[in-house]
Order: sequence, then C-alpha cells, then structure tokens
Amino acid sequence: MDGNSPSRPDNAPCAHEGERRLVEAHAGSGRIALIADSYRRVTGHTLIPGGEDPAPALWNAPMVVLAHGTEADPVFFYGNRAALDLFETRGEDLVRMRSRFSAEPMERDERARFLALVTERNFVSDYSGIRISQRGRRFRIAQATVWNLLDADGAIRGQAACFDRWTPVA
Repeated sequence: MDGNSPSRPDNAPCAHEGERRLVEAHAGSGRIALIADSYRRVTGHTLIPGGEDPAPALWNAPMVVLAHGTEADPVFFYGNRAALDLFETRGEDLVRMRSRFSAEPMERDERARFLALVTERNFVSDYSGIRISQRGRRFRIAQATVWNLLDADGAIRGQAACFDRWTPVA
C-alpha cells in the first residue's frame, strides 16, 4: 500500500459503525455481493477471501473499494471504510455523489473515456489517474482495477474500482 493506508483519527468522517450500516443499507446485500462476485467473474481473481461474508470483508478490506450504478450520470452506491477515509467524506454524502465528482473537472473527460473502455472490455487493470477528496485534497491513484458489475446473466449493473496505491498531489 505504499504506506498510504488512510488514517483513522477519532474525528475521521467514518470513525463509527453507523457509516457502515448506512452504506450497506443503501447498497443492499445483493449489490455488495455483486461487487465481489463480478470481480471474480470478469477478472478470474478473488477480491475477498472465499467463503467470507462480502459485506464485512469489503468494508474492512485493506484497499479502497467503490461502486456506482448505471445511471446516465452514475452515482456511487458503495464505498468501503478506506474509500470514505481517502475521499474524506461520510457515507450519506458518498451515496448521493455523482461518481464523476471524484475527479477534478479537467480530469473528467479522460475518466469518461476510460469508463467507456471498461464497459467495452469488462475490466481494466493498472489504471492510474488524479482524484480529489471532498475537502479538496488531490491524489494520484495507481494500479487500480476497474470492472463492470456483471450479474449472473451478463447484464451490466454498474462499475466498481479497487486500489491500494495512491500518492498526494500538490
């Protein structure tokens, strides 16, 4: 993780269990399971250890995990503890946030082109890009995997991303 594990001071936005309950209630157990299941389906690898309940495993994963739906202007429906910490936000704000706002305005066209590529290929590994927290802190993510949330019938239900490498950008 390059020493970039989000810190969790007592006043961190997601310092309590209420954030987890809010995010998981919003996403629903089916969509949370879809994040892990579709990762395996499209990449051939596992996101969480086999046999574990996806909700706590994803919430406590040692990486950022985010997912958005299929709206014309997609909205995040899930972000784990690491995502909330890195993006300096609360669960209630994340699940209302359009995913394009995770990138600065000048980065949004590149992000849109990249997500179209993911839609076409089902997943892309080794993605990097500049993102911005809700408090305006910029950071470069690296070696991210972004994938389509494909259900058992092959329908796209959204897209998700995971990464454990980032560095601050001045």
